[in-house]
Amino acid sequence: MSSSTASPTAPHKPGAAGDSADASANISNFKLDNGLEVVVIPDARTPVVTHMVWYKNGSADDPIGKSGIAHFLEHLMFKGTKNHPQGEFSDLVAELGGQENAFTSYDYTAYFQRIGKEHLETLMAFEADRMANLLLTDEVVSPERDVVLEERRMRTDNDPSAQLDEAVQAALFAHHPYGTPIIGWLHEIETLNREDALDYYRRFYTPENATLIVAGDVEAEDVLRLAKETYGKIPARAEPPRRNRTKEPPHRAHRLVSLSDEKVEQPAHERVFLVPSYKTAAPGEAEALETLAHMLGGGATSALYETLVVEEKFAVGAGAYYLGSAVDDTRLWVYATPAPDVSLEELDRAIDGVIRGFIEQPIDEDHLRRAKTRLVADAIYAQDSQASLARWYGEALATGLTIEDVAAWPERMEAVTAADVTAAARKWLDKRRAVTGFLLPADEEA
Repeated sequence: MSSSTASPTAPHKPGAAGDSADASANISNFKLDNGLEVVVIPDARTPVVTHMVWYKNGSADDPIGKSGIAHFLEHLMFKGTKNHPQGEFSDLVAELGGQENAFTSYDYTAYFQRIGKEHLETLMAFEADRMANLLLTDEVVSPERDVVLEERRMRTDNDPSAQLDEAVQAALFAHHPYGTPIIGWLHEIETLNREDALDYYRRFYTPENATLIVAGDVEAEDVLRLAKETYGKIPARAEPPRRNRTKEPPHRAHRLVSLSDEKVEQPAHERVFLVPSYKTAAPGEAEALETLAHMLGGGATSALYETLVVEEKFAVGAGAYYLGSAVDDTRLWVYATPAPDVSLEELDRAIDGVIRGFIEQPIDEDHLRRAKTRLVADAIYAQDSQASLARWYGEALATGLTIEDVAAWPERMEAVTAADVTAAARKWLDKRRAVTGFLLPADEEA
């Protein structure tokens, strides 16, 4: 069974850390004749491998009127092929002591397994078969559409905070497809059918539109040989699909979205700024935004937490983060939960004050140094997770970055200056570029 829709608010660093020369030297990168990119990340600490296939399509590539089709197809990819009936692949992974799952985000869809290294060839054969031979019938598609509809009802339609976030995203991206939820709009999911799924499958699930990531106790030569024997047999169908997405026009007016609901017990505040991603930013700008977000709201020593929670007692929680991995312009979140008897309007003004401090006052060099050290250290520690390594590289390549970009990320972070952070705050944390969301109990109005 699938499946997890990737959270649009789960931030991932764009690179694994460590010495960039060593990182890039140890990673092997090939391209098969059919266009499939293969990346091998050695990790010999345990005799296991993480095997991931990333397709360069996500919910932002859904055809107009067919929102949710990328996520729906992710579900359907577990329904069997011409050569293997439904459940055989998943049952085999479980019998062999492995794990599997899949996720859909705005810019990519990925499938992964983690298993003993001796079973890598078996995984590759099954996944290659799924890339080329998916078998769908109406008897399979219709019930699975009901599963997706129920997933949407449970995760969004019955959750006021998710409804608010969906409305904020739609307001922030009025023209760009990032404004459409990954799972899709309910009324459009209801119309998705077998032909929609197969059309999408034929267009995007091709070797020239995919990246294979293998991380673990493997040799690059062995992975390349196995990739040629399995994925290499799939013929390229055409040139890789081009992402012809509409662009978001310049934002000149702040927007406020408020939602009140009887299920809400604790009011909440969120503000989302439209900012460049690692792909669209000028050199050094994304790293400055990453640092700025951490200094603003990356833990108990951040400016938002110290000011709003510790000093002024306006909030019981506050934070910020930057969603840097994206093909197009992306988001920087600021959020807070008000203290009792503090209105969201008062909290909003207090947040304005903290942001204004980054724009108007000199950056504290000690705070900057701690932020950069923590960001790089977190990435170094995360190298202990083989799956995190595979995901970092897969996500970067799926959003238009390179292996070199990933390996050099720590050095670029170290190069961020106080002037860079101030410039990023002045340029991008303009409230006119943002949408603010108020979540309120049913008996209150913004």
